[in-house]
Amino acid sequence: MFKQLKRHVPFALGSPAILWQLLFFYIPLCILVISSFVGTEKSSGWEQLTLANFKPLLNGTYVGIMFSSLLLALSTACICLVIAYPLAYFIAFRAGRFKTIMLFFLIVPFWTNFLLHVSAWFFVLEREGFINNMLMTLGLIKEPLHMLNSWFAIALMMIYYYLPFMVLPIYSALERFDEDLIEASLDLGANFRRTFLGVILPLSMPAVVVGFFLVFIPAFGEFIIPEVMGGDKFYFVGSVVTQYILGETTVSLGAAFTLLSCLFLLIWAGILYFSIDKIKAFLIRRFA
Repeated sequence: MFKQLKRHVPFALGSPAILWQLLFFYIPLCILVISSFVGTEKSSGWEQLTLANFKPLLNGTYVGIMFSSLLLALSTACICLVIAYPLAYFIAFRAGRFKTIMLFFLIVPFWTNFLLHVSAWFFVLEREGFINNMLMTLGLIKEPLHMLNSWFAIALMMIYYYLPFMVLPIYSALERFDEDLIEASLDLGANFRRTFLGVILPLSMPAVVVGFFLVFIPAFGEFIIPEVMGGDKFYFVGSVVTQYILGETTVSLGAAFTLLSCLFLLIWAGILYFSIDKIKAFLIRRFA
């Protein structure tokens, strides 16, 4: 009896997560796919499936919006990686007694509401904000800089918000790293550059991949940051989907555009994944 109960414990423990995924991911995903093939007329039902929703979305405007979102997500992920890896390396190997404090400051932003972060940066970057006032006080500028409603404001806020998602996985991998491997490489005559490129970076590459896609995928569909920091000058996937989904007769178009965007994202995610794998193989061949 006890053995039979013990055999069902893993399923019992995992069933809430399975149910959650089923209710809030897989079922909505199926509804989204079906809705994308439903006609836009109010009289259209699920029995009247059509491909007409996809035709207006294949022109240059919507393809350009998807590529703009791709560029934003890719640039955010790459810049976060460039900043996050040295920071994670410093915390893991050099921070010493300040490690806990630095990790605390990385995690603190998750304790506050996301909209508060965006609003705070909005007031920092506005014409009468902190940065412009400081620069004018120091005499570096004569007139306030126009930083809001720009690509710079969007990218700055994206990097600020998504940076912890890149740092924490890389730190977790480096913190468990066997430092004897580094010492062995140095003892065999390799300098730090060769040790880093041939030992540390390839072995931490799985964490880099995790952090990269934790930033890249949500950044592709980000809506609030471009809407607040970019105004109506920039259109990205999240903005278009929101406008269509909230419309009375454009829900099917929104579902179709969401489906196309997901397929577009999956294709590029696959390309990036295999590219990162090729980079790892090159580093091992070249420096290991």
